[in-house]
Amino acid sequence: MVDAPAPGQDGRPHAKEGAYAEGALFLRRRWRVLLRLAGWSVLEAGQTFLTGYALARALDDGFLAGERATGLGWLGLAALAVVAGAYGTGRVYREVAALVEPLRDGLVRRVVDRAVGDAVRGTAGRGESAAVSRLTHQVEIARDTFAGLVMVSRSFVFVAIGALVGLFSLAPVLLLIVVPPLLAGLTLFAASLRPMARVQEVFLDADEGIATELGQAAAGLRDITAAGAEERVAGEVDVRIDAEVAAARALARWGTLRELALGVGGRLPVVLLLLCTPWLLDRGVTAGSLVGALTYLTQSLLPALQSLIQGIGLSGSRLVVVIRRLAERAAEPPPTPEPTTAATSSAPAAAAPRTVSSAVSSAASPAVPAISPAVSLRAVTFAYGEHAEPVVRDLDLDVPAGGHLAVVGPSGVGKSTLAGLIAGLLVPRGGEIVVCGVPVRGRDAADLAAARVLIPQEAYVFTGTVAENLGYLRAEPVPESELMAAVDAIGLTALVAQWGGPGGSVEPGSLSAGQRQLIALARAYLSPAPVVLLDEATCHLDPAAEARAEQAFARRPGSTLIVIAHRVSSARRADRVLVMDGQHPACGTHEELLNTCALYRDLAGGWSPPADAPTSRDRHDRHDRAGAPPAPPAPCAPGPASDLPAATSQPTGTLRDADGVHPVAGAGLAGDGGHVVAHRSMGQMQTARDVADRGTLGGER
Repeated sequence: MVDAPAPGQDGRPHAKEGAYAEGALFLRRRWRVLLRLAGWSVLEAGQTFLTGYALARALDDGFLAGERATGLGWLGLAALAVVAGAYGTGRVYREVAALVEPLRDGLVRRVVDRAVGDAVRGTAGRGESAAVSRLTHQVEIARDTFAGLVMVSRSFVFVAIGALVGLFSLAPVLLLIVVPPLLAGLTLFAASLRPMARVQEVFLDADEGIATELGQAAAGLRDITAAGAEERVAGEVDVRIDAEVAAARALARWGTLRELALGVGGRLPVVLLLLCTPWLLDRGVTAGSLVGALTYLTQSLLPALQSLIQGIGLSGSRLVVVIRRLAERAAEPPPTPEPTTAATSSAPAAAAPRTVSSAVSSAASPAVPAISPAVSLRAVTFAYGEHAEPVVRDLDLDVPAGGHLAVVGPSGVGKSTLAGLIAGLLVPRGGEIVVCGVPVRGRDAADLAAARVLIPQEAYVFTGTVAENLGYLRAEPVPESELMAAVDAIGLTALVAQWGGPGGSVEPGSLSAGQRQLIALARAYLSPAPVVLLDEATCHLDPAAEARAEQAFARRPGSTLIVIAHRVSSARRADRVLVMDGQHPACGTHEELLNTCALYRDLAGGWSPPADAPTSRDRHDRHDRAGAPPAPPAPCAPGPASDLPAATSQPTGTLRDADGVHPVAGAGLAGDGGHVVAHRSMGQMQTARDVADRGTLGGER
């Protein structure tokens, strides 16, 4: 039960207070309401008393004695008692509302306080939907159930008082037949309440476990199939189902005991009364008294006891469980703030990569000035679920300031997961991620947005001007000269001119997927973040447009670029390439990996670069011509350098399906020389609509 304020000054229950103790405290604080409730219920007790007593007097003193008027008078009095009882019941509902609504209000305050506190601390995460469920479903269950329990328990108490007083008034010996089995039934029922509440909680836990397990399985069907884990997942679901079946059987057994209590306390007195009728008549009990006693049993006590057992036996245990859960969740200490976990990723269940060392021996590369890396990962491990196989395991990786890293590998191996970890959208199970010299864990959204920008595959565009769309990630309006320089660098000049310049209107519904991606790229180019994460952000562009966009970010002052590559040509343009294969991640230059990594040779085997294709050496040459030192290579496990030209690389064997990735000639792509493309749908999130609140940009952070 809940009050405002609750037992503690913070509105939460003390640790040692259970649902029963808190309920007793709640009722004690509303003793005036309980008194009014009892006062109006006396009318119901009077109705019960007169129903049997007036009938007995009508028979004994009226009809059986030949006095019809007397009999009718007693029956008329019983009818008046019914009217009075109905009036009292109406007032009872008003008092029940005065008792129930404070309970609901207290529970709502408790849930809202907890949810708002989580939101302020940035720890809501997936608990947001649970808070909504507690507010809209569990609180209402508690309110309605509590109201029903008050009605049935109150009704039984006052009906029993009226009936027992009536039996005593008719013939005290009748109590010897009625009271012992009634007490035995109530004792049997009371003994089953706590065990039934525990079984009910186990049943609810099992039911929630099935829902959770099936929800996770449905969300990861692709990964389950890819990992060949169908039998394992089915076994885990079977365990949950078996637990619910066992709990349901236990509930059924306790339900049988509840029916036994009803039979002993409610039906056995009727049978005993009929069996003892000759004995009672011999001891002076009149026929009218016997009829009145039978009326008390069948019309008052039995229905009231049946309502009590069914109401408390089912609804009561449910109420205790719900109140206890709400109290426990409200009393939980606030967790340590962490970055919000992204709930939109689909977790592959493939085997986890091994460690990619960050150590570089002095013999492998010339000494370079020590530069703090823009992105650093140390022993990072991540899995989608507490018992899931890690997607990333003990990964060490450094990307220096000004560096350019391409991440390649089969579809579903964890490339986007890596981008989400670096961006702070996913919380690693272990290890540390540092971006721009500050750990990602614990940073708020504003700090993260100032350090990195993530552009996903699904580009987001809203109805507005060109300048509004491109300058969305800037706190102040972007000067037109700077905006047009970014437009030119990304290759958006023709489209901006077609739309009427920076002040022209953009209609998302009229744009192609590639045009939306160009707008998102220009928006990221203009953002203040030094670290740029492109998660297949150019998948809808042709190779020439993709190369121009990546080169623009590579030349962007102070920019560190990490590309989740859609084509192997992106890897050729990078300083370093990280190959993720689910088992043995490898890192090196394009040329080194052709010589040391079989998977990379497979991916690059069907690709031949154009004669003028830029390489990672071109970027270093541009730095040299500008008078700036080239960025040091990303420290990761390098292999021995190779002098083989890229055009002569050959696959180790027949090309094969690497989890949905094939080397194919992308027909219709300008300048395409047989790029490796992923055979999967390229979803588009944006539809033609306005976003008035200009919220989170479809995955862009």
